[in-house]
Amino acid sequence: MEKGEVMSGKTGHRKLLEQLEADGVRYLFGNPGSSEEGLIDEISRFPAIDYILGLQEAAIVSVADGYAQATQKPAVVQLHCSVGLGNAIGSLYHAKRRRSPLVVIAGESGVAHDAMDAQMAADLVAMARPVTKYAARAIDSRSLLRLLRRCLKMAATPPFGPVFLSVPQDVLDAINDEPVLPTVAPSSRVVPEPSIVAAVTAMLRGAQHPLILMGDGVAHSQAQPELARLAEVWGARVYGVMASELNISWTHPLYCGLLGHMFGHSSQRVVAEADVVVICGTYVFPEVFPLLTNPFRADAKIIHIDLDPYEIAKNHPVTVGLLSDPKLTLKALADMLTDAATPAQRVAAAERVRAIGELNQRTVLDAKARDEAVREAVPLHMSAFAAELAQRLPEDAILFDESLTYFPELTRWLPPKTPGSFFQTPGGTLGVGLPGAIGAKLAHPQRTVLGFSGDGGSMYTFQALWTAAHYRIGAKFIVCNNGGYRLLKQNLLDYWRTLGLKPDQFPPSFPPSFDIAEPGLDFVGLAQALGVPGQRVAKPADIAPAIQLMLAHDGPFLIDLRLDGGVPRPVN
Repeated sequence: MEKGEVMSGKTGHRKLLEQLEADGVRYLFGNPGSSEEGLIDEISRFPAIDYILGLQEAAIVSVADGYAQATQKPAVVQLHCSVGLGNAIGSLYHAKRRRSPLVVIAGESGVAHDAMDAQMAADLVAMARPVTKYAARAIDSRSLLRLLRRCLKMAATPPFGPVFLSVPQDVLDAINDEPVLPTVAPSSRVVPEPSIVAAVTAMLRGAQHPLILMGDGVAHSQAQPELARLAEVWGARVYGVMASELNISWTHPLYCGLLGHMFGHSSQRVVAEADVVVICGTYVFPEVFPLLTNPFRADAKIIHIDLDPYEIAKNHPVTVGLLSDPKLTLKALADMLTDAATPAQRVAAAERVRAIGELNQRTVLDAKARDEAVREAVPLHMSAFAAELAQRLPEDAILFDESLTYFPELTRWLPPKTPGSFFQTPGGTLGVGLPGAIGAKLAHPQRTVLGFSGDGGSMYTFQALWTAAHYRIGAKFIVCNNGGYRLLKQNLLDYWRTLGLKPDQFPPSFPPSFDIAEPGLDFVGLAQALGVPGQRVAKPADIAPAIQLMLAHDGPFLIDLRLDGGVPRPVN
C-alpha cells in the first residue's frame, strides 16, 4: 500500500497529483514548507510530475511564469502558506498584468485550526485576490479536485491569468473519492455576426490616418498572421501596448514600436492624429501616470477587440466594442476590407504602407549608423554586444528580455521575428528576465534561450540561478551592469518636464539612491556561488570570446556585461 493511501482509499495528496497528471502537467514549481509536507512527500513517489525547487518564492513563480509563456499552458506552482504567498505577490502581480496562465496552490495547517490564530495563519484568498484572476479555498475534501479543475480552467481560458487555490493540510490528509477527469476549458473562438463586421469595415474604409494598437491577446489567440494582413490591406501603423510577446514581426514595415510605459503624454503624441483606431488584445493605456483625459481625437472612431469585457472601453469611450476572438475577428475584417475597398482606397493604403515602411527603415539605419560610431567605445554600448550576438545565435533562439533601457539597441540588432521566440517584461515588477529564461528553456530544452536583466532588477530573483544549476537547465544569462537604476534616471527627466521645468532648470544631479556601484556587485562571483559559471565583459575585445564561451558551455552560463550607464540630458 502506497503512503498516499489508507485502508479505505487515497488521500487528497495523491488525488491532487493524479488530477494534475490527467491534465498533462509535467512540472510542479515550488518552495516547500511544513504545511505542504504531505504533498511534497507524495510527489517524491509520483514519477509523472517533476518537482522544480526554487530557493525563494518570487523567483520560482517567475520561472513558472516563463514556462507558462513559452508553452501557453497553465504552469502549476506550490507555495508555503501566508509567508510564501506574501513573498510571491510581486511576481503574481506581474503575471496578472501580462496574462500568464498560472495555477498557484498554497498549503495551510488546516481548516480545523481556523479558530486558533495559529502560526502563519492568514486569509490567503484575501491576500491572493488582488493579484489573481480567481482565488478560492478548499474546505471540504469532496470538492478539492472540483476546485482544482476550476482553477485550471480559469487559467487556461482567455484572457489567461494566474489563479489561486488554498489547500489546507487536513483537506489533503482526508480520504478523497472524487473522480479524476481531464479539465475542459471552453472554446473562445467566437466572431461577431456579419452585419457588425460590415459596419466596422465601413469605418475602416474611410480612414485617412489608421492606427492599430495591439497587445498579447493577439499572441494568445495566435493571430499574428491576421494582424499583419489587416495592417497591410488597411495601410495602418501598428504599435504594441502592454505587448510582451511577439504579436507581429518587429521587422514588419508597419510595426512602429511600443507605447504605454510611464507618462500618458507619450502615447497621446502617437495617437493624436489617428481618425480610426483598432485596439486588439490589450487596453489603453497602461502607463504609470496615464492621462485622465481622452488622448484620441474627438471625432476618431475607436474599435476595441478583446476577449475580456472588462478591458473594452475601460478607460476611454469606444465606437464599437467586440467581445470576440482576435484571430477570427481580424481575419473577418481583413477579408471584408479586401473585398469592399475601392481602387482609390487600395492605392492609398499601399502608399501608406510604402511611406511608413520607408520611414521605419530609415530610422533603423540611422540608429545603426550611430551604433557603429560607438562600436569600440568603453564603457561598452549594448549595440556592440548585440551586433556580435546576432552573428552567433541560431535562428530559433529565444530571448527573454528585461534589459529595459537597453532594449532598443538589443532589438535593433536582434529584431524579434517569429512567434514564441521573444518575451519581454511589460512592466509591473522587476526580476523576471533571468528566471523567465529558465522557464522558457525548461519548455524548449533543444533551443538556445537567453535571459537579459538589469543589474538592479536581477537582484530581485538572482536565487533562480541555483535552480538552473541544480537541474542543469542550460539557459544563458546576461546582466546589463551599469551600476545604477538607469530607468529611474530617464523617468526622472520626464517627470521634471511634466512639472514644467526647462532643461536648464533641472537639478544638477540624480538622487544618490539611484546608484548601486559602491560597492560594485560581482555578478560572476554571485553566479558561481549558486553553481553557474560566468564571464565579465568590459571592453570590445571581450565580447566575441565571451559569447562563444557562453554558447558552447553545456549548461547555464552568465555574462556580466559592463555597460555605459550615462543618461543624456536634454538641452533647451
